[in-house]
Amino acid sequence: MTAPSSERLSVAIVGASGYAGGEFLRLALAHPHLNVTQVTSERNAGSPVHFVHPNLRGVSNLKFRNMSELEAADVVVLALPHNSAAKQIERFEALGQTIIDLSADFRIKDPALYQQYYGEAHPAPQKLGEWVYGNPELHRAELRGAARIACAGCFATSVILALYPLLKLGTVLPKDIIATGLVGSSAAGASATESSHHPERAGSLRVYKPVGHRHLAEAIQELPGNFPLHLTAISTPRVRGILTTAHVWVPDGYSERDVWGAFREVYAQEPFIRIVKVQKGIHRYPDPKLLDGTNYCDIGFEMDMDTGRVVVMSAIDNLMKGTAGHAVQSLNIARGWDETAGLGFVGLHP
Repeated sequence: MTAPSSERLSVAIVGASGYAGGEFLRLALAHPHLNVTQVTSERNAGSPVHFVHPNLRGVSNLKFRNMSELEAADVVVLALPHNSAAKQIERFEALGQTIIDLSADFRIKDPALYQQYYGEAHPAPQKLGEWVYGNPELHRAELRGAARIACAGCFATSVILALYPLLKLGTVLPKDIIATGLVGSSAAGASATESSHHPERAGSLRVYKPVGHRHLAEAIQELPGNFPLHLTAISTPRVRGILTTAHVWVPDGYSERDVWGAFREVYAQEPFIRIVKVQKGIHRYPDPKLLDGTNYCDIGFEMDMDTGRVVVMSAIDNLMKGTAGHAVQSLNIARGWDETAGLGFVGLHP
């Protein structure tokens, strides 16, 4: 599917006052093929978007409206709290030809797996098979022409992209994989909670999900090999970013060259995957600070030759490659546009 270069689609963003919706709005306003016509927020209806997203001052004259005022658009982006979109999905489907969901509602294909990790039955299990999991590196072929895109979770994305090549090519032994993610506060969303209160969060490194993280369901679904996988999530004082480390073991006789080879074979043509493994300097491994506002996933590794253990590291901006960025990337693929359209920001340093 190849779209004409002059194509511009109207976009409605439902829940645009949140962090994920606001980030999609920021990207869409600068996208060559998108025209944002509607943004909703129940709490901020009538207010200009820069009232909530001050970085958009002077960029857009849009005002928030109530969801009840939503009109048809070519693309409807759902940036609603978990378990909200699925309960009213038929309403949104009547308004837009292409639906992009930024929540967890349609990521999991197996209703039983969904119930195991989300603690309740899925509100619309008959719809699950209609959605493509919005991870471009794994599902580029299925995304072409897709009209229903369920964007991957941020922690899940960092874990899946770090491990996928090694598991796909059989580079590691079928042993338990232990992964830990250091996560910025924006991953918890825009609504304040006791744990996100500044005096509680600032300066703190708090283990908030030692076991049973919901994004484990996505990793189980997407990663090949059925390896036992264990995730632990730790909150950090950073606003954006996830740094994941995962421990795997390679067979006897394997070397760093085999690990390099796996990543190169699978990711050589990926526009937003970078392998970061440098011998000198302070930027030898992935660092989420360098990825703020970008759609890159940086991946690195180090191998213990004595034990065969490989520590794989991945870094992303959770609101970009973990949410809105790969949503735009997925939409670009679905429409046959340049995959990198609207995603050219390369980050800041220092």
